[in-house]
Formats: sequence, C-alpha cells, structure tokens
Amino acid sequence: MAETKWVMKDKRWSLHGMTALVTGGTRGIGHAIVEELAEFGATVHICARNQDDIDKCLEEWKSKGLNVTGSVCDLLCSDQRKRLMEIVGSIFHGKLNILVNNAATNITKKITDYTAEDISAIMGTNFESVYHLCQVAHPLLKDSGNGSIVFISSVAGLKALPVFSVYAASKGAMNQFTKNLALEWAKDNIRANAVAPGPVKTKLLECIVNSSEGNESINGVVSQTFVGRMGETKEISALVAFLCLPAASYITGQVICVDGGFTT
Repeated sequence: MAETKWVMKDKRWSLHGMTALVTGGTRGIGHAIVEELAEFGATVHICARNQDDIDKCLEEWKSKGLNVTGSVCDLLCSDQRKRLMEIVGSIFHGKLNILVNNAATNITKKITDYTAEDISAIMGTNFESVYHLCQVAHPLLKDSGNGSIVFISSVAGLKALPVFSVYAASKGAMNQFTKNLALEWAKDNIRANAVAPGPVKTKLLECIVNSSEGNESINGVVSQTFVGRMGETKEISALVAFLCLPAASYITGQVICVDGGFTT
C-alpha cells in the first residue's frame, strides 16, 4: 500500500509522457520554462523567429539530456501559427498536454507618442496571436484528455506603470481571456492560468532599462517590491511548471503574480 501511495505521489509531481509547446522559448523566461518542463519529464517543442537561435538552444538542451524540438514561426502571421500547430500535431501524434504562451514584445513610449503601427505590433504579438494560437491548439489540447494552458502575463496588466500603456492593455486583455477560456473549456478538461511576473532579468527588460523613460519606470517597480530586487527567470518557470503538473489539477482561471510583493 505504501509503495502504491508513493507511486501515485510521484505521478502527481511528474510530467513524464506529457507534451508541451512553448512560444518564444529560446531566451529569457521562455528558455527557463522549456528547461523546467523538460526536467520534469515533458517532451517540449519550441518556436521562435530565428533558426540559428533555435539550433543553438537545441544543442544546449541535447547536451543536458532534455527532449526538445523546435521550428521557426513568426507568431504575427496567421498562416504560420496554423502551420506551427500542424507541426506540433504531427510530432506529438495529435495530442498536446501543455501550451505556454510566452512570446511577447514591448515598446515603451508616452501615450501621446504611440503610432498605429506600434499598437498593432504589440497587440498583434501579445494578444491577437495568443488568442488565435489557443483556437488552433484546442483540438490537440482536448484530445490529450488533460490540457493546461499557461499565459505569461505581467504585473503591468494589473497595475498602472508609466510608458507601458499598450503593453499593459495587451496583458490586461490576456488576463481576462485566461478567465473566459478557463470557463468555456473546462468541459474539455482544459485548464488555463496566467503567471504575471514583476521585473525579471531578461534581455527584453535590458532593452527597456536602456531607455531613459523605461529605466525610471522599472527602477520604480523594483524599489516597491518587498524583496528589493529583480526576479530571476527560474523563479517564474518554477510556477509555470507547477501549474502544468497533475498536482495543480484544481487550479484554473487564475492570474498569479510572481513579483516580490510589488502588487500586494
């Protein structure tokens, strides 16, 4: 009996036999998520815009004994999103357990300075592509019998920050979409949750910090965290992996902040 109990417990804390797609998986938080899921036993597919970046990461993960594949996809293109899901369906034999919508972009400006092109680029990458990718992934997630979607949101979608208005709008939309999707797809045994990081050490954040307006905004956020520092990518990927585990099977429709206390 004791042995059976431990076997069951191990299964609750394992992703062995499960499949995952992580968008934007070659750098930053996405890179950490790929490693975390693969270390828990999942077979992972990533997409990114640059083949060289993909190849470099795949070689790195292969050397670590992680089971990861990858393909090029510009998520702003509807046809490429459809093609991505065809590739994933073929590799994973028509079933997908985990979808992590991580890819994102940002342009920091004052509200009066944003152009229509800026808005389209940010909303297209951060929300429209995510919405459509979920739509085309639905059959694969449903057929897995136990699907989990994790959206990488941001505290900017919950609290007003200077020069982040369009990015914040895209993440606010993502947060609400998380809840609606969790409601509508629960009947298909698909869960949906969002992880909202505070400032995390990534190349994207470095670009923002390098601008005078962005630097002021980020430093303001860091100074308001309880822990007084930026987060590490592994501190985000740990929660993402947990939300994908069988142990988290009763958690859905939630937006969870990982921000050192910033939004508290």
